[in-house]
Amino acid sequence: MTIADIKKTTQTKMDQSIEALKSNLGKVRTGRANPQLLDTIHVEYYGSMVPLSQVANVTLLDSRTISVQPWEKNMGAKIEKSIRESDLGLNPASMGDLIRVPMPPMSEERRKEMTKLARTEGENSKIAIRNLRRDANEGVKKLVKDKEASEDDQKRSEAEVQKLTDKHIADIDALVAAKEQEIMAI
Repeated sequence: MTIADIKKTTQTKMDQSIEALKSNLGKVRTGRANPQLLDTIHVEYYGSMVPLSQVANVTLLDSRTISVQPWEKNMGAKIEKSIRESDLGLNPASMGDLIRVPMPPMSEERRKEMTKLARTEGENSKIAIRNLRRDANEGVKKLVKDKEASEDDQKRSEAEVQKLTDKHIADIDALVAAKEQEIMAI
């Protein structure tokens, strides 16, 4: 493995960490409706638990209402029960074969809890990025120790990996700040 390989691998893994953060922040509830909120819900389907998205079409009706359209008529009650029993605090209402999930307005206290959750997700991503930086630097040190790279190469690569780390941490800060703003908006 060369220094270039180590940098490329580190870049890829850091980008994946950012994508994971985006996905996790998408699941944090804000005042607006978001179909991703229901991604964590599983429904019993012929004896096994499957994600809601595999048994129904989840879309937005308006900014405060998610609609769930089951693909099989007999699934409506099971989907409704799963949403109601989830820890999201949602109360679905069935209208024929369409299930409407209105988003209740969040209290100030709940908004602050959600903001803390978003910050925690951001902090976890920063830790992952820093661990990747450490792994990359250790990989380069091993190459120097095995005399496959010079100490100058090591210094250069550590500086480049640090720039990469700084860029990704700035991206994380921006994502978390945007999510906090979205949560606190009424």
